Amino acid sequence: MASHDSAIKKDRQDVQRRLRNRQHSSRLRSQVKKLRRAIDSGSSTEASGMLTETLSVIDRSAKLGVIHKNAAARSKSRLTKAIAGLSRKKA
Repeated sequence: MASHDSAIKKDRQDVQRRLRNRQHSSRLRSQVKKLRRAIDSGSSTEASGMLTETLSVIDRSAKLGVIHKNAAARSKSRLTKAIAGLSRKKA
């Protein structure tokens, strides 16, 4: 257990950051799962509508440091590519 005032404050800050990061990463995972389900169901209109919201959540998570910026770019690229392939299959 921390005994100095500064160490006690650091522990409090770490707990708050951990909770905040957990909330953001949970929201990110949930949103990506929703989009993946829409892609798997084959409805391109629903998936396209959810894409902007999902990309926004990914960007926000990268900005806050929950995920790395390259990991964010990679997942955005893969999701966008999956939706583009979905609309190509229908056409």
